[in-house]
Amino acid sequence: MDTTLESALRGAGLKATAGRVAVLEAMESMAHTDAERVFRAVSEVLPTTSIQSVHNILADLTTAGLLRRIEPAGSAALYERRTGDNHHHVVCTQCGAIGDVDCVVGEAPCLTPSSAGGFTVQTAEVTFWGVCPSCQNAA
Repeated sequence: MDTTLESALRGAGLKATAGRVAVLEAMESMAHTDAERVFRAVSEVLPTTSIQSVHNILADLTTAGLLRRIEPAGSAALYERRTGDNHHHVVCTQCGAIGDVDCVVGEAPCLTPSSAGGFTVQTAEVTFWGVCPSCQNAA
């Protein structure tokens, strides 16, 4: 097992199980990925794992702040390792490619609503939509 990932899990208050380590290892090389893709990668290392187990692990890691869950319209929930910086995303309307966009202006939450209705805003989630360079070149 990767001791860095084990330490990260323990630091987040989670046990460093083989499944959790395998999910984090898989996520190291995958940005903006869905549970099915994570399951396929993890099942190569842990053949007895189930898709439900991967969903549970993704939920645990998201709750612990080790992963971030994003839900672009028209897409399954996606997960990424980049957390804690309140960055945003750009999504291609043709192929679904997703990229990161650093904070729009200033520090988190980057954007200040005209009225928060008494809420204390902690994060802002913005999704930019457009056509990626690959789809532009193919047109």
